[in-house]
Amino acid sequence: MTFNFDQWVDRSHSDSLKWHKYRDGDVIPLWVADSDFQSPPSVISALQQRVAEGVFGYGVPPAELLDLVVSRMQQKYNWAIQPQWIVWLPGLVCGLHLAVRALTTPQQSCIMPSPIYPPFMQAAQIDGRSWHAQKVEQRQQRWVPTVEQIEPPLNGNEKLLMLCNPYNPGGTVFRREELLEQLSFAQRHNLIVCSDEIHCDLLLEPGARHIPFASLSEDAAERSITLMSPSKTFNIAGLGASLAIIPNNKLRKQYSSAARGTIPDVNILAYVAATAAYRDGEEWLAAQLDYLRANRDLAVARINAMPGLRMLPIEGTYLGWIDTKAAQLNDPYQFFLQAGVALSNGKDFGDSKFVRINLGCQRALLDKALDRMAAALAAR
Repeated sequence: MTFNFDQWVDRSHSDSLKWHKYRDGDVIPLWVADSDFQSPPSVISALQQRVAEGVFGYGVPPAELLDLVVSRMQQKYNWAIQPQWIVWLPGLVCGLHLAVRALTTPQQSCIMPSPIYPPFMQAAQIDGRSWHAQKVEQRQQRWVPTVEQIEPPLNGNEKLLMLCNPYNPGGTVFRREELLEQLSFAQRHNLIVCSDEIHCDLLLEPGARHIPFASLSEDAAERSITLMSPSKTFNIAGLGASLAIIPNNKLRKQYSSAARGTIPDVNILAYVAATAAYRDGEEWLAAQLDYLRANRDLAVARINAMPGLRMLPIEGTYLGWIDTKAAQLNDPYQFFLQAGVALSNGKDFGDSKFVRINLGCQRALLDKALDRMAAALAAR
């Protein structure tokens, strides 16, 4: 089957958060991690069939979906999991909050990479927890969190290590030795590990392989919560279907107990979409990855040719992390917004000299946005 990722779907006057935010101006929105591609035809068809039934009462996770998740973990990642390890969630962000709330006390702290996807920090802030920043550094054209600099200031009150693989922002797909370094760190300080792996299927670099943290060893599994979702992979984030995989029975009970009564059940249509995506979406996913690789290569070439900008090639995700320090912009986010391109503000991630660009869009739109960015820099 042929899929047309160049097809334009006008969301400028719809309920799309991505497009609604800047609807009153001539602005190209390349910020929130939401692609502009239609979901796989199999997903659309399954939703249409379910809606045609006309009854939308309470639902349960379909047995087929549980089987698909278990087999997917084995086939893609050589990770043998049990169905009872899965806790379904209406979104990955609430999964981060649950990890902080359920597994730490107000006297305990978290450790997380910096810069990082803003909900990591928000989860600690909202739940009244302090946190330590594990600095991410550039190593051989990749963004990698350090261990050496984080250990001296630790005081023994640390409880939760939060990972993000593939890394958002920055797009690094961590290698086994890098994950083993994090595991060794967690063992030395007796930490529970919450690993956000929502972008695990979006691997752009040839040869890149996603390794779930929990698959490293029995010890890694017993101290871990793995967060995954089909939402970014198949562009169904608005439906809300995510999962936590928790092998340790005690941790799973703590986590599920914290969710009870405060976190809603997963939407029944989200279960339908997730099932169709995991069952029938692989051909579409392969075509999307080819398209995203070409977008990545275009963006890297053009952005690195702009004066004062630098972006490392992303190995995974469709989110580029642009270093603007050499351009000496007072406010990079506002500078490009005034040029008609809405990027994510690096300040929200922990570094105001960066901006994040979403490459999950039609190539013509990406080209237009890059034209605007280049023209704005040239006109300074």
